[in-house]
Amino acid sequence: MTHQRSLPVLIRRTAALAATVSLLFATGGCSMPLFASGADPTPTASASASTKTAPNDGQDNDNASPNADSETKTEAPAPSAQDKAKKLLSGMSLEQKVGQLMMVPLFAGNGASDVQSLVQKDHVGSVLLLGNWKNGTTAVAQVSSTLQGYTSDGIGLLICADQEGGQVQHLTGTGFDTMPSAVKQGQMSVEDLRAAAKTWGSQLKSAGVNVDLAPVAGTVQTQSRSQNAPIGALDRDFGLDTTGNGQHAAAFVNGMRDAGVMSSVKHFPGLGGVTGNTDFTDSDITDTTTTLNSGQIEGFHQALQSNPDMVMMSLATYSQIDPEEPAAFSSKILNDYLRGTLGYQGVVTSDSMSAAALGSIPTKELGVRFVSAGGDLICIGANEYVRPILTGLVQKAQSDTAFAQQVDQAALRVLTLKVNAGLAG
Repeated sequence: MTHQRSLPVLIRRTAALAATVSLLFATGGCSMPLFASGADPTPTASASASTKTAPNDGQDNDNASPNADSETKTEAPAPSAQDKAKKLLSGMSLEQKVGQLMMVPLFAGNGASDVQSLVQKDHVGSVLLLGNWKNGTTAVAQVSSTLQGYTSDGIGLLICADQEGGQVQHLTGTGFDTMPSAVKQGQMSVEDLRAAAKTWGSQLKSAGVNVDLAPVAGTVQTQSRSQNAPIGALDRDFGLDTTGNGQHAAAFVNGMRDAGVMSSVKHFPGLGGVTGNTDFTDSDITDTTTTLNSGQIEGFHQALQSNPDMVMMSLATYSQIDPEEPAAFSSKILNDYLRGTLGYQGVVTSDSMSAAALGSIPTKELGVRFVSAGGDLICIGANEYVRPILTGLVQKAQSDTAFAQQVDQAALRVLTLKVNAGLAG
């Protein structure tokens, strides 16, 4: 009889178990917690493993989240211009790096072949069109095209001109407007000047010129304009106060950029306070008034707001800032102040190293002193200076590891500029 009584019990227990299982399945999709509030159950080892992302082995995973690919895969960012420049630099010889720091002259009336060897054998990376090129945009474009054809390493040339306006306009003739002097440009609104600079820039671009070594951002500080030989006497400034000059310089830079042409604000920290012209004399080229907090330097503060592609250094000496060195050779002015305090990290170029202001310095040392101060692109206005400056740079870098690193940094800035301009990388 005991056997007969256990069967109903078994049936009742089986029914109860089935009901419990049904209840568990019914609550599985609900928001009701499976554990009482405050409970902190420790998951089993298998549960913990299920929360980890499985490695992607290339096979389908039915249990993977539909967003698994976006969660585990990220696209690598595109390399920056500097990254591309670093890659180019890593494959260069010392001679190639030094070549990128050189801007050599090509005079009007001479063929491109005058600098062919410098480009092809010495790896020179920039050419300055000097003198009076009077045959218009088509003739200049032919020369520019020939020059670019000399390159074979995938790194194009910076082809530069002094195209300020007024008495300083080296490219004229059909296709080039006659540009007004900077003083007359200063009488325009900044909007009108930007539009005009875009027009002038488009003319340069059509001629294959990709850098305008302009505008002048200095402000005349001498008693009269005529006393200031390098700037005021030639109407090369915008003829305004420091803020106005700086704002017009920025408008000029932006207009050129609108046309796809790079610019160089010059001559940092200003040539408005000297009476001598550094191109032609080493006398009367000490500025006794400009400081890091006053004077014409404020114009450069304004001009730098346009983030110019280049800044050109003055060859004058500034007794209130660094009485020992011309600005181009002054680490205090160039590296500490322009790069450090003002934060300018673009290409810094020199004024012409063949200028009379530097006549007492051995030619072989000129490029070395400029790069040592933090400079990048060495502008040369006379053919006979090119070879000694090249040699001086190479020899110094071969014997001085610290200087070799400065050459690398300078070449990197020039290459980054070229990558951004579509000339490399």
